[in-house]
Amino acid sequence: MAVEIITREDLMSFKHELLNDLKDLLSTTKVNQQKKWLKTREVIKILQISPGTLQNYRINGTIRYTKFGNTIYYSLQEIEQLLEKGSNANNVGI
Repeated sequence: MAVEIITREDLMSFKHELLNDLKDLLSTTKVNQQKKWLKTREVIKILQISPGTLQNYRINGTIRYTKFGNTIYYSLQEIEQLLEKGSNANNVGI
């Protein structure tokens, strides 16, 4: 039976390799797990509008939403489409 001696330096090297691998794994996981639903404050920040403007958008149907309990959620995909449509409309006159 062969005996292998592991030194402190070996363990430290293993620790650094393991931590680097975990960091890489976690960073790629976060990129792939983009949110599908946004809360009101997130939409206000993205669109740079006031809460009243967002409420008007909900009322007139510009932005669709889902209400669960007392929290209103907006589809990230629809918000991105709204932004894209707005930027295309602004570029038409150029």
